[in-house]
Amino acid sequence: MNINSLNNHVALITGGNTGIGRITALELAKNGAHVFIACRSADKAQTVIDEFNGFPMIGKIEYLSLDLSDFNSIRECAKTFLSKKLPLHILMNNAGVAGVKGQTVQGFEMTMGVNHLGHFLLTQELLPALISSAPSRIVNLASRAHFYAKGIDFDRITKPTQSRFAIKEYCESKLANVLFTRELAKRLKGTGVSAYAVHPGVVASDLWRNVLAPFRIIMKLFMISNNKGAMTSIYCATSVRTAFESGNYYDACRSKKPSMVALDSALSADLWMKSEEWVKG
Repeated sequence: MNINSLNNHVALITGGNTGIGRITALELAKNGAHVFIACRSADKAQTVIDEFNGFPMIGKIEYLSLDLSDFNSIRECAKTFLSKKLPLHILMNNAGVAGVKGQTVQGFEMTMGVNHLGHFLLTQELLPALISSAPSRIVNLASRAHFYAKGIDFDRITKPTQSRFAIKEYCESKLANVLFTRELAKRLKGTGVSAYAVHPGVVASDLWRNVLAPFRIIMKLFMISNNKGAMTSIYCATSVRTAFESGNYYDACRSKKPSMVALDSALSADLWMKSEEWVKG
């Protein structure tokens, strides 16, 4: 994919140490961006930084500590970034979990807590930088799996994972990503900040690391590579064509219609309101 020069651009990518996030971080940095990888593992982030340093490019990659299952870690990550007094042109809410059971540090269902609430809070904390740096973009990794969610069961979000393989929770978290993107677009209209929900494809990434090995091996036979999976995220983050679009859902570098539930404005507003209450803690 051809990317315009990103000199003087700053990007923050959650989960940029592996999978789609790693490819995205490298591609943005190769094209001149100053990229921050926000993740739990400093060692894995350093591997990506070392890999990038082997290229004769002009960008830069740095590490930020972030645990999306802990609101305190999220606030500290945002605080650390903001203390650098840098602009923020691209926020890539890329990280996620699947097949994980349990609860976050603050007691929310793990999959929804990480995939939606963690990124909701991080985005809120970084909005001042995004708005002051406009034009800027927020890319939320959703999934075609959101089509299988019939709605958001708000009562389940404050309880441990209930479905056997956390599939129901995963689909609802991806629906939340699309709803969040649409509500962001409404609330940020006129600020110069655009928001995009992206289905990367069914990718053989570390997202599935918690699925039992026999199932994971079979699943990956039908999945695409991380390189292909990163294409739509990079497209939404950098393309001139998407510069004036906001709130849309993308699949294979094209705007697609999401599920009917994802188009429910009342549900997106309700999700936003409840998410604000939950992250206040």
